Amino acid sequence: MRRAAVVVAAGAMAVSLAACGSAEEAGGDSDATSSAATGDNIKVGLLLPENKTARYEKFDRPLIEKKIKELTNNKAEIQYNNARQDANLQAQQVDTMITNQVDVLILDAVDAKAIKNSVQKAADAGIKVVAYDRLAEGPISAYTSFDNEEVGRTQGEALLQALGAEAEDSQIVMMNGSVTDPNAAQFKKGAHSVLDGKVKIGREFDTKEWSPDNANANMESAISALGKDRIAGVYSANDGMAGGIITALKAAGIADIPVTGQDAELAAVQRIITDEQFMSVYKSYPQEAEVAAEMAVALAKGEDLSALAKDKVSSDSAKDVPSVLVPVVSLTKDNINDTVIKDGIYTADEICTGNYKAACDELGIGA
Repeated sequence: MRRAAVVVAAGAMAVSLAACGSAEEAGGDSDATSSAATGDNIKVGLLLPENKTARYEKFDRPLIEKKIKELTNNKAEIQYNNARQDANLQAQQVDTMITNQVDVLILDAVDAKAIKNSVQKAADAGIKVVAYDRLAEGPISAYTSFDNEEVGRTQGEALLQALGAEAEDSQIVMMNGSVTDPNAAQFKKGAHSVLDGKVKIGREFDTKEWSPDNANANMESAISALGKDRIAGVYSANDGMAGGIITALKAAGIADIPVTGQDAELAAVQRIITDEQFMSVYKSYPQEAEVAAEMAVALAKGEDLSALAKDKVSSDSAKDVPSVLVPVVSLTKDNINDTVIKDGIYTADEICTGNYKAACDELGIGA
């Protein structure tokens, strides 16, 4: 399989900001309010969407909690819940946060549209909402995520590079994320902007709940429909689904075709060094988490966000929301030392276990 490192943004701590169009309602402002907490004794609610994707419990939660504690001299109270991919459960969790009178809520929505009423209820109770990773509908006060269309473009460009000169005559399968996640639509849009007209898309799926099991079933369906000798590569929107896809490919006797991913999960990094997966998109969770924590603490204290979030984004229900978008990097076997190891996401010992040690030695990982 061809290998090429595609670095789309240098420096995990650089900040790239982008503006979107306007919408109908005004988003939350960053001015001080009479309900703002005083001092460091603030109460922060943190709601994450699911636990099938490794990042949320391994990276996002501990990083956000650590930064909030640092910013408040360890005086902040943090209340946490994970919705386990259940939008109704997450709505109940928002209600609990309102009842518990948190000062600010960091929310990564299971379903960005379905959560709108809950966000409105929080705002009505005087609780500022920071939309984290996904742009939730409703009167949110701040937003931080990655440049999601750039993620899709990065994946698409990497897949085309892997296919090389044969791309135009190749047929691929596209495995997009869940329709309830607005990020998935942006990943898809970015990928299509690169792939359309350059490669034939034999089958395309929107994968319910980002489930690896559903991706596996979809891939089996694509193999049955297209034939195992007529698939040159697979666009997978994230690493969890890539794992399910690769299992289906192996079961069908298909090997040595490029599969993309996203999130730089440990299992994906190990698949990359052994040539089972071509690439992943590495996103600086430490930077995204720190920005979310900084926004939340500032809002809880009634402070202005203009120094932190210098640009605006808009959704269908919130206009000109103070925002920070974080750049991304294409992760291949050629830049593991310079990305996930350098940034302390994984150690070489964590990656290079058992059967992976020989591949690590060959690539100089950890050297």
